[in-house]
Amino acid sequence: MERRSFLSKAAVGAGVGTAAVGFPAIVRAQPAVRWRCSSGFPKALDTIYGAAEDAAKRISEATGGRFQISVAPAGEIVPMPQAADAVGAGTVECSHTAAFYYVGKDPTWAFGSCIPFGMNFRQMNAWWLEGGGEKLFNDFLKPQGMQYFLSGNTGAQMGGWFRKEIKTMEDVKGLKIRIPGLGGRLFSAVGAVPQQIPGGDIYPALERGTIDAAEWVGPYDDEKLGFNKVAPFYYYPGFWEGGAGLGWLVNNKAWDALTPEYRAIFRAAVKEANAGMMARYDARNEPALRRLIAGGTKVTAFPRPVMEAFYRAALTLYQEIGATNPNFKRLYDSYSANQRAAVQWMRFTENTFDDFMAAMLR
Repeated sequence: MERRSFLSKAAVGAGVGTAAVGFPAIVRAQPAVRWRCSSGFPKALDTIYGAAEDAAKRISEATGGRFQISVAPAGEIVPMPQAADAVGAGTVECSHTAAFYYVGKDPTWAFGSCIPFGMNFRQMNAWWLEGGGEKLFNDFLKPQGMQYFLSGNTGAQMGGWFRKEIKTMEDVKGLKIRIPGLGGRLFSAVGAVPQQIPGGDIYPALERGTIDAAEWVGPYDDEKLGFNKVAPFYYYPGFWEGGAGLGWLVNNKAWDALTPEYRAIFRAAVKEANAGMMARYDARNEPALRRLIAGGTKVTAFPRPVMEAFYRAALTLYQEIGATNPNFKRLYDSYSANQRAAVQWMRFTENTFDDFMAAMLR
């Protein structure tokens, strides 16, 4: 009798409205959480900036609006170069950014995004999720009061926009180029003059001739920023960003204050955004490149001797940094070993198949 009464009351309660059963009781019981995210990118770039908005939306949906993250474009809360410090200090709870923006603090930061002649998207995911990369990087960040969640990738980038042709290494010497991360250190090592310029300031710098060249991401984003209007030569590949990872920097105290359920939802949402960003770039870059070519852009490959010279310089750079920076050496040793194994595997499968299909579909 009591069981029939309970079931009857449950049925009546269920009919009151979907709000009562829209989310499991365990979610409805969670506290309300409001985080602020300082993005590392301008809002106009819907793919790279949008990855943070996508994750925030999914987190809100999965928690019935109880865990919300408001995403602000670069510079609205704090200037982009200060975002990591703001997260560590708790000024903001999180930032969606490229870790290599902070190599000025320590070159080890690059391993949260990419290094010159580094891994592609799939190889990076394999190292991060299965090869110990996530733990190594977060062990490095822990004393700074934050942790990093990989969430997004641009894939192999283009080599950027140049006002003059690059035929030999002599053309690189003295070149003023906007380039972040260890790519900037590498260009400096071969005689160029790297510049740290936020995305929104690149166009006027190129237009005025303040810089001779600039790299950003790839055709879809570059077209939006209009670089084709101020620099005629579009080089490839961006060998310093063979698979640039993006991610969420999260303040450790803010993370520890989350319930286990919210942490699980956050992890799932940022992993979903990791795949989503790559899918969007793969779908949108090719049509954008066609439009740029039709508009007169001169798409040109870096000469192989130039790339080989940069490669040798990169290996020297890594040895020099590792000799005085144990954190860098620890991550580089793991990263490079995993990259070597992944490249050896993919040469039998992915590379062979891709080369065949490229020939058939040419």
